[in-house]
Amino acid sequence: MGRIEPLMPADAYKTYAVVSPLSSHFRPATCAEVDCPHYLNGWRTRVETLTPDLVLAARNSGRKYVEQSIAEGETYLVFEAGQACFRAREHRTRMDRPPLYVVRDGDHRGNPRRTRARQHLNPGSWVEDFAEHQQKLADEIKKG
Repeated sequence: MGRIEPLMPADAYKTYAVVSPLSSHFRPATCAEVDCPHYLNGWRTRVETLTPDLVLAARNSGRKYVEQSIAEGETYLVFEAGQACFRAREHRTRMDRPPLYVVRDGDHRGNPRRTRARQHLNPGSWVEDFAEHQQKLADEIKKG
């Protein structure tokens, strides 16, 4: 989906965002904690789609599997449920931290003035800032 081209330069805009950055609001998690479908149901990997080093790594990963040959050139490593998947290191779970309420100058094109983002301490002040900004815009539109 394409964006509507803005009518004004980026420095004429403000961006209001409620964010929960991965670095501060999430932590590494186990397959069980994130209800990983591979952990819950098991998974299979087609041998012929893997490079030889990945096949070796899968076979020597310490995970329980059976090798299933369907037809000539169609072999799967079928891993049983209840064990960490191969992407377990990528799993994250949200920590119990409130989101950050941020106001930045600029828009999706950037912040040409390179001003620092402003972080509100609570959602109420962020909403108030947003409402005041909206009112300024409405007043300017009214002036013509």
